[in-house]
Amino acid sequence: MVDIKIRLNPDADPTVSMPSYESAGAAGADIRANFSAVERETGVVVDPGQRCLVPTGLHMEIPQGYEVQVRPRSGLALKHGITLVNSPGTIDSDYRGPVGVIILNTSDHPFHIAHGDRIAQIVVAPVTRARFQNTSQLSETDRGDGGFGSTGAS
Repeated sequence: MVDIKIRLNPDADPTVSMPSYESAGAAGADIRANFSAVERETGVVVDPGQRCLVPTGLHMEIPQGYEVQVRPRSGLALKHGITLVNSPGTIDSDYRGPVGVIILNTSDHPFHIAHGDRIAQIVVAPVTRARFQNTSQLSETDRGDGGFGSTGAS
Protein backbone atom coordinates (compact mmCIF):
# COMPACT_ATOMS: atom_id res chain seq x y z
CA MET A 1 0.00 0.00 0.00
CA VAL A 2 1.34 3.43 -1.00
CA ASP A 3 0.17 6.63 0.69
CA ILE A 4 -0.78 9.47 -1.68
CA LYS A 5 -1.39 12.78 0.07
CA ILE A 6 -4.13 14.91 -1.46
CA ARG A 7 -4.82 18.60 -1.02
CA LEU A 8 -7.88 20.24 -2.55
CA ASN A 9 -7.74 23.38 -4.65
CA PRO A 10 -9.05 26.37 -2.69
CA ASP A 11 -12.05 26.63 -5.08
CA ALA A 12 -12.76 22.87 -5.14
CA ASP A 13 -15.95 21.39 -3.74
CA PRO A 14 -14.98 19.31 -0.68
CA THR A 15 -18.16 17.23 -0.98
CA VAL A 16 -16.95 15.60 -4.23
CA SER A 17 -15.58 12.15 -3.48
CA MET A 18 -11.85 11.57 -3.25
CA PRO A 19 -10.34 9.02 -5.66
CA SER A 20 -11.94 5.67 -4.88
CA TYR A 21 -11.61 2.02 -5.86
CA GLU A 22 -15.07 0.86 -6.91
CA SER A 23 -14.48 -2.87 -6.46
CA ALA A 24 -12.24 -5.11 -4.36
CA GLY A 25 -10.06 -6.05 -7.33
CA ALA A 26 -9.90 -2.66 -9.06
CA ALA A 27 -6.40 -1.55 -10.10
CA GLY A 28 -7.62 1.97 -10.86
CA ALA A 29 -9.29 4.47 -8.56
CA ASP A 30 -11.98 6.62 -10.17
CA ILE A 31 -11.49 10.39 -10.12
CA ARG A 32 -14.24 12.94 -10.58
CA ALA A 33 -14.86 16.29 -12.18
CA ASN A 34 -14.65 19.02 -9.58
CA PHE A 35 -15.58 22.33 -11.18
CA SER A 36 -15.13 25.78 -9.69
CA ALA A 37 -18.23 27.41 -8.18
CA VAL A 38 -18.92 29.25 -11.46
CA GLU A 39 -19.18 26.00 -13.50
CA ARG A 40 -20.74 23.64 -10.94
CA GLU A 41 -24.32 24.14 -12.10
CA THR A 42 -23.63 23.77 -15.82
CA GLY A 43 -20.59 21.48 -16.02
CA VAL A 44 -19.10 21.36 -19.50
CA VAL A 45 -20.16 20.02 -22.89
CA VAL A 46 -17.49 18.40 -25.06
CA ASP A 47 -18.52 18.58 -28.70
CA PRO A 48 -17.73 15.79 -31.18
CA GLY A 49 -14.04 15.78 -32.09
CA GLN A 50 -13.23 18.33 -29.38
CA ARG A 51 -11.13 18.08 -26.25
CA CYS A 52 -11.16 19.96 -22.98
CA LEU A 53 -9.33 20.08 -19.68
CA VAL A 54 -11.57 18.95 -16.83
CA PRO A 55 -10.47 19.92 -13.31
CA THR A 56 -10.44 17.36 -10.51
CA GLY A 57 -9.82 19.81 -7.68
CA LEU A 58 -6.87 17.70 -6.56
CA HIS A 59 -3.18 18.28 -5.88
CA MET A 60 -1.14 15.16 -5.05
CA GLU A 61 2.03 14.33 -3.20
CA ILE A 62 3.28 11.10 -4.72
CA PRO A 63 6.20 9.31 -3.05
CA GLN A 64 9.49 9.32 -4.94
CA GLY A 65 9.85 6.13 -6.95
CA TYR A 66 6.16 6.14 -7.98
CA GLU A 67 3.97 7.80 -10.57
CA VAL A 68 0.21 8.15 -10.92
CA GLN A 69 -1.10 7.14 -14.35
CA VAL A 70 -4.32 8.74 -15.57
CA ARG A 71 -6.34 6.40 -17.81
CA PRO A 72 -9.71 6.41 -19.57
CA ARG A 73 -12.74 4.73 -18.06
CA SER A 74 -13.76 1.82 -20.28
CA GLY A 75 -17.50 2.43 -19.88
CA LEU A 76 -17.21 6.04 -21.08
CA ALA A 77 -15.09 4.89 -24.02
CA LEU A 78 -17.49 2.15 -25.11
CA LYS A 79 -20.81 3.86 -24.46
CA HIS A 80 -19.95 7.47 -25.33
CA GLY A 81 -16.64 7.52 -27.25
CA ILE A 82 -14.96 9.48 -24.43
CA THR A 83 -11.23 8.91 -24.02
CA LEU A 84 -8.10 10.73 -22.91
CA VAL A 85 -5.76 12.42 -25.37
CA ASN A 86 -2.55 11.48 -23.59
CA SER A 87 -3.33 8.05 -22.28
CA PRO A 88 -1.90 7.08 -20.00
CA GLY A 89 -1.07 10.49 -18.64
CA THR A 90 1.65 10.60 -16.01
CA ILE A 91 1.69 12.60 -12.80
CA ASP A 92 5.31 12.70 -11.63
CA SER A 93 6.31 12.45 -7.98
CA ASP A 94 7.74 15.99 -7.99
CA TYR A 95 4.61 17.66 -9.45
CA ARG A 96 2.43 19.53 -6.95
CA GLY A 97 0.10 21.48 -9.26
CA PRO A 98 -3.57 20.93 -9.99
CA VAL A 99 -4.56 17.63 -11.58
CA GLY A 100 -6.68 17.99 -14.70
CA VAL A 101 -7.88 15.40 -17.21
CA ILE A 102 -7.74 16.06 -20.96
CA ILE A 103 -11.00 14.58 -22.26
CA LEU A 104 -11.52 13.81 -25.98
CA ASN A 105 -14.94 13.16 -27.50
CA THR A 106 -14.49 10.72 -30.40
CA SER A 107 -18.25 10.27 -30.92
CA ASP A 108 -20.70 12.06 -33.22
CA HIS A 109 -22.67 13.51 -30.29
CA PRO A 110 -21.96 16.20 -27.68
CA PHE A 111 -21.09 14.80 -24.26
CA HIS A 112 -22.01 16.56 -21.02
CA ILE A 113 -19.74 16.28 -17.98
CA ALA A 114 -21.47 17.25 -14.76
CA HIS A 115 -19.90 18.30 -11.49
CA GLY A 116 -18.94 15.14 -9.58
CA ASP A 117 -19.02 12.77 -12.59
CA ARG A 118 -16.41 10.02 -12.70
CA ILE A 119 -14.20 11.04 -15.63
CA ALA A 120 -11.06 8.89 -15.48
CA GLN A 121 -9.17 6.43 -13.34
CA ILE A 122 -5.77 6.63 -11.75
CA VAL A 123 -3.27 3.82 -11.21
CA VAL A 124 -0.33 4.15 -8.83
CA ALA A 125 2.75 2.49 -10.34
CA PRO A 126 6.41 2.07 -9.43
CA VAL A 127 8.93 3.87 -11.63
CA THR A 128 12.11 2.28 -12.91
CA ARG A 129 14.65 4.79 -14.15
CA ALA A 130 17.10 3.85 -16.89
CA ARG A 131 20.69 4.74 -17.67
CA PHE A 132 20.88 5.58 -21.38
CA GLN A 133 24.13 4.56 -23.05
CA ASN A 134 25.31 5.58 -26.49
CA THR A 135 26.56 2.64 -28.57
CA SER A 136 27.49 1.94 -32.18
CA GLN A 137 25.86 -1.50 -32.27
CA LEU A 138 22.74 -3.20 -30.86
CA SER A 139 22.22 -6.92 -30.30
CA GLU A 140 20.49 -8.93 -33.05
CA THR A 141 16.91 -10.26 -32.73
CA ASP A 142 14.57 -12.24 -34.99
CA ARG A 143 12.48 -9.13 -35.55
CA GLY A 144 15.41 -6.83 -36.19
CA ASP A 145 14.38 -3.35 -37.33
CA GLY A 146 10.90 -4.37 -38.54
CA GLY A 147 8.48 -1.62 -37.58
CA PHE A 148 4.74 -1.06 -37.68
CA GLY A 149 2.89 -4.19 -38.78
CA SER A 150 6.06 -6.20 -39.34
CA THR A 151 5.08 -9.05 -37.02
CA GLY A 152 2.04 -10.09 -39.07
CA ALA A 153 -1.58 -9.24 -39.76
CA SER A 154 -3.62 -7.60 -37.04
